[in-house]
Amino acid sequence: MNDTLAPATYFPLEPTAVEAQSAIAEEFAFFGDWAERYQYLIDLGRKLPAFPDALKQEEHRLHGCQSMVWIVGEGDSTRLDFRAISDSAIVSGLVFLALRVYSGRSAEEILATEPNYVADIGLSKHLSPTRSNGHAALLAFIRERAQAAL
Repeated sequence: MNDTLAPATYFPLEPTAVEAQSAIAEEFAFFGDWAERYQYLIDLGRKLPAFPDALKQEEHRLHGCQSMVWIVGEGDSTRLDFRAISDSAIVSGLVFLALRVYSGRSAEEILATEPNYVADIGLSKHLSPTRSNGHAALLAFIRERAQAAL
């Protein structure tokens, strides 16, 4: 395994993916409207660990997104760590949420955890079609890496 992720391993924040999703739902419940929720997404995106410029290569680019998104996953079936970044502030927030739920987890836990937070916080109704497609591509990438690790 190479060490590109080791220095900036930030996730998981909660002990389990289920607890991460509950925490996300609780946090988003504090906001009265979607303007505030979008601002919170932007703030979360700013908390993403640094993503080395050297990894911003075509081979790490996530296709299916209108924005530029780069993602790298490393590890094995016992623990998969993901690092990602976007050139879009809101998309970086979406990346943060996905990594909060899935990064630093076992392949088994990743595959057993449906992304319920998307519906729980109303995200699916408030994303543009292109952002929804990109978010689906991000979640698919994470699941594919988990499947390959098994």
